[in-house]
Amino acid sequence: MEYGTTTSRRTWNFKENEKLVSVSDLTVRSVLNKLKCYIDPADTRPVIPLGHGDPSAFPCFRTTPIAEDAVSDAVRSAKFNCYSSTVGILPARRAVAEYLSQDLPYKLSPDDIYLTIGCCQAIEILLNALARLNANILLPTPGFPYYEAWGGFTQMEMRHFNLLPEKEWEVDLNAVESLADENTVAMVIINPGNPCGNVYSEQHLKKVAEMARKLGILVISDEVYAHLAFGSKPFVPMGIFGSIAPVITLGSISKRWIVPGWRLGWLVTNDPNGILKEHGVIDSIMGYLNISSDPATFIQGAIPQILHETKDDFFSKIVNMLREDADICYERIKDIPCITCPSKPQGSMFVMVQLHLNLLEDIEDDLDFCAKLAREESMIILPGVAVGLKNWLRITFACEPSYLEDGFQRLNAFYQRHAKKQ
Repeated sequence: MEYGTTTSRRTWNFKENEKLVSVSDLTVRSVLNKLKCYIDPADTRPVIPLGHGDPSAFPCFRTTPIAEDAVSDAVRSAKFNCYSSTVGILPARRAVAEYLSQDLPYKLSPDDIYLTIGCCQAIEILLNALARLNANILLPTPGFPYYEAWGGFTQMEMRHFNLLPEKEWEVDLNAVESLADENTVAMVIINPGNPCGNVYSEQHLKKVAEMARKLGILVISDEVYAHLAFGSKPFVPMGIFGSIAPVITLGSISKRWIVPGWRLGWLVTNDPNGILKEHGVIDSIMGYLNISSDPATFIQGAIPQILHETKDDFFSKIVNMLREDADICYERIKDIPCITCPSKPQGSMFVMVQLHLNLLEDIEDDLDFCAKLAREESMIILPGVAVGLKNWLRITFACEPSYLEDGFQRLNAFYQRHAKKQ
């Protein structure tokens, strides 16, 4: 009998997971991969990558040698070749607790810290832990689509509140209150903001906590861009209001240390009143961790050295570069009539700009704009529809200034080519 041949076709019992296929289309990675397909291979100019938050490819954004040495030391010690514990190794959790406690009015314990494979796995863990029959979660628009993807995969209902561009992207708290019901489990905030580049004031964060208390929900505070603030508002962690309402903070070393590929993040319970434990959320988190993967143990082993020994001058350098890049971006946007920026970015690595289709010809929407921009100018920016705001654009400014200048020259040339004739 010859294998691999058949005289008749039979019906196979397996097929695609339709839910997985559909929710994956919601991710930034999926949209950017599709846009890259439009790049003209005959265009010899370097691609201008202003679509994602990973400046590590640019030499000026290299991480500190202290972090590099910490990883090398951890590997060479041969102490971290073993499996990790479910929640992460104790020295790493202790170091993260001490690091985060510097900005809080109370001390975190290692038991409040759960180490994850980057911030994205922290989102995955938490949304699975909170999912139950008829549960819903409140998400910001615009927002980070990974929440949408995992919310959809867990079959949690997602309800959306607006961020207000005219108020520097503050949360529309009236909308939050009107959306919530007895099945609402949590609301998400992202501070400093992705995709908007906003930084929330302490007063606004307190109002968010008070609203959460009123509604009986917890606050998921995505702080992956923590301390990358360069405007008039300092970064304030949501955890300082953990005594008003339970707060679960998500974070990582990815952005502040410019090492997104190292995949070390954390999920942190800011809950001095013990409400999360009382209501079984901690047990659910532990249950999910027991069936999921752990961050690489040698990266965990490096964390105490990374967190304790990195000097302030490294952080200041990164923040100053982001400030300068944000200034360039904000000023160059003013030169292109078809896009407007409602507020100057004050943190993270992004800015949202509104796209005015009435000034353009042969452009259907923001996705069409970005596809044609990629094909004609070898430039990638993210269409707003990918973050929930159609006919807006998210522009990343964390790159070499020369790339920003070149990028905006290309963007202006693209506008001139497609500008509606008067």
